[in-house]
Amino acid sequence: MKQLAYITFFISLVNFGWAQEKSITQHSVDINGESLNYTAEVSTLPLLNDHGEAIANIQYTYYTKKSKAYKTRPLVISFNGGPGSGSVWMHLAYTGPRVLKISDEGFPVQPYGHKQNPFSILDVADIVYVNPVNTGYSRPVLNEKGEFDKSKFFGVNADINYLSEWINTFVTKKDKWLAPKFLIGESYGTTRVSGLANALQNQHWMYINGVILVSPTELGLDLTGPVEIANRLPYFAAAAWYHNKLEPNLQNKPILEMLKEVEDYTINILTPALIKGGFLKDTKKQQVANQMAKYAGIKPEIFLDNNLDVSYNLFWKTLKKNDGFTVGRLDSRYLGLDEKTAGTRPDYNAELTSWLQSFTPAINNYYRNELNYRTDLKYNMFGNVYPWDRTQNNNTGKQLRQAMAQNPSLNVMIQSGLFDGATTYFNAKYTMWHIDDSGKLKDRFTFKTYESGHMMYLRRDDLETANNDLREFILKSIPKENKPIKY
Repeated sequence: MKQLAYITFFISLVNFGWAQEKSITQHSVDINGESLNYTAEVSTLPLLNDHGEAIANIQYTYYTKKSKAYKTRPLVISFNGGPGSGSVWMHLAYTGPRVLKISDEGFPVQPYGHKQNPFSILDVADIVYVNPVNTGYSRPVLNEKGEFDKSKFFGVNADINYLSEWINTFVTKKDKWLAPKFLIGESYGTTRVSGLANALQNQHWMYINGVILVSPTELGLDLTGPVEIANRLPYFAAAAWYHNKLEPNLQNKPILEMLKEVEDYTINILTPALIKGGFLKDTKKQQVANQMAKYAGIKPEIFLDNNLDVSYNLFWKTLKKNDGFTVGRLDSRYLGLDEKTAGTRPDYNAELTSWLQSFTPAINNYYRNELNYRTDLKYNMFGNVYPWDRTQNNNTGKQLRQAMAQNPSLNVMIQSGLFDGATTYFNAKYTMWHIDDSGKLKDRFTFKTYESGHMMYLRRDDLETANNDLREFILKSIPKENKPIKY
């Protein structure tokens, strides 16, 4: 047995590089004015196949409040997106007990690092941040040829299947079966947790109390053609409002009041007009172009030259063209500098380079020097998960609907930044409307918007508001003690 254990350990070193088995440290944080003591555990938990063999080591960071009620304290299971993105973003900037040192609007400052998060949800729930295979410090087990079966991990359904197995194992090992459980995902992570809610419920008999969708994708719902084109306009208007590109009668309105007008126009006039395509009368086409331009803060000729179909890339390139800048994709508050003024798309994503500048040094320093976790592996902010299979049953929105229908205590909250041009707030609203076309579940959805972008929590005001929204959602989604869960 000792020889087998040695061989297993040696294989682990070959596959994963040297990594500390586990680090458990004690900390404190002041949340909403009250001091809280907590434990941080950083480790890896193997993912086993049907033969009991490890096929991957999944790295996680687990925060628990010191409490006699540990077994029944709510558990939040947190994922980011990509799909090749590590869990660093929400871990070190949103819900965890530590956040980045950045400006109040979310821009990098030096010296880099982290600080206490006075708004963390750790006061109401324990939190585990999970890195899927090839993200963070998680890695697959390689065979003797240095290869692994990518189809077991890299795809909409493969991702859901193996992570649901892993969550089952984690919950069992951490003795959290009695705890109310919540899934939170950001961006592609919303696709992931929507499918996980259904898989956990129907494959592992683990019932979830809440799913939080932060900057959600379309969740496999059809969003093409005239609807896709029309749905861009409210986001265009939000970005134009932020950059003071609207006419005074719109610019001087509060943003949500202005957007209500744009949404009404989008639904009632723009979409029906776009449905007519090339048969739309010239006079009507000119009227529509004029109105779209008015809301988007760019010239009508740009809409006419593109048959009313102005792409996101062209908008990001055009909005502040006369000022010499492009605007960011994931957060249009950020500005970029292109080599050429001409063109149809920005040279790079201005917001992403800004985020990586502050996040990367912070997470590496945080693991090593506060959480005392040592490894020679690189923390993959973005890992290689190519090719990612989206061809099989890519319908996690409907999977979420099924889970909600089967579980009367499952609620959903959506959080969207108004200036997010990748997963726009209006597309998120549209997705919410169509997850359940019957309308029977609509009272179990909560929709929140924030005056920031994809990572709305990077703006300090929204960090506070969004965490408080989460806290309220978690507490409201836990059924009252001894109250039957039924329709």
